[in-house]
Amino acid sequence: MDVFQNMTLFSEMIRCGGDIYTWCYDADGKLLQSNCPDAGFLSGAFDLFGCRQKMLDYGRQHTKPVTLGTALGMTWAAAFEKDGGTLKRAWVIGPVFYQDVSLRGIEKGLQYYSRLEVSVAWTMQLYEVLKTVPVLQCTILHRYTLMLHYCLCGEHLTLSDINSDVPAKPADAPQNPAHDRHKVWMAEQGLLQMVRTGDLNYKQALSASMGISAGVPVRSDDALRQSKTSIIVFTSLVCRAAIEGGLSPEEAYALGDSYIQSAENAKTLDDLEPLGLMMYDDFVRRVHKCRTNPNLSQQVQKCVDYIEMHLEEKIRAADLAALVGYTEYYLTHKFKEETGLSVNDYAKFAKIERAKVLLKSTDRPVQDIALGLGFATRNYFSRVFQEVTGQTPMEYREG
Repeated sequence: MDVFQNMTLFSEMIRCGGDIYTWCYDADGKLLQSNCPDAGFLSGAFDLFGCRQKMLDYGRQHTKPVTLGTALGMTWAAAFEKDGGTLKRAWVIGPVFYQDVSLRGIEKGLQYYSRLEVSVAWTMQLYEVLKTVPVLQCTILHRYTLMLHYCLCGEHLTLSDINSDVPAKPADAPQNPAHDRHKVWMAEQGLLQMVRTGDLNYKQALSASMGISAGVPVRSDDALRQSKTSIIVFTSLVCRAAIEGGLSPEEAYALGDSYIQSAENAKTLDDLEPLGLMMYDDFVRRVHKCRTNPNLSQQVQKCVDYIEMHLEEKIRAADLAALVGYTEYYLTHKFKEETGLSVNDYAKFAKIERAKVLLKSTDRPVQDIALGLGFATRNYFSRVFQEVTGQTPMEYREG
């Protein structure tokens, strides 16, 4: 089948999961086709909120898919069809929300785009159209995105290969302050634990957390000041988590001061937008480097890093052996000699460590966590979790 036949089948398959639509743009950003009944209006919103241009800019330089967010919480995902390295077409799925959004939340989100000149009639139409946008879990959208990329390129990717572009979002007045604050705290603990452990596979968790909190809720009409305050607070927390993870205080504080100064120097929200991700990635990679076991050979360390970056997959010794140019027999013996664990046991323990973070830092269902970590069933995951920790997942979460 050619690309359009693949995409026709793909479009019908994901429609089985709800009103999730597909879009096709040419290399210049012209909409070629869509199965969305509100295609005209939503393609205009996609352009107005800056997502179309960001998609094109990204697609011209990269081959891997990307999610594109708005301050309203509305998200699209895009994958790219290339011809000899040149962008040919961009295929999009969405829009979706990761969580229910209130009318007040939409109003707050529109404040981020106050520089746009839109009519009252257009805004009212937006409210009506957004009522039809489905709510979809982040992990499900990301898996659809991996399927979309495969339909276009025939290439298998992992969740960590998907990049995210989510703008800052003005704070919404909480409907249930205690519950919302608890969610923010849980997400924050998960992000900080990833810093402490130097977990390079953090992108999905960071992207999901952006939908939970818009940052520090200072009362100000200055959106730039609001975002600066949030990044400064976040940098301070990450800096201390990095020290707890083994980074020297001298290096951590110097790095944190540098990013805080960069935030203060920012003149626009566009200047500020990428800074938080850059800072977080920088700290995580430095902690990862300082926690690297000096007793491991380069080849075994490469295998360990691969396992930690692909926890959502089934880890096979044969694949690791091919990665480092060893026979499977030689690698399994060398791996166990240096780490004290077999490849399967190391992968199992790494997956359970990630599960512990997710259980304590999110309210995701146990089954969702199990499937996201490559376990075939919840029962199998629960059995392995109890073997490793002595508790069931729910006992661990509630303890």
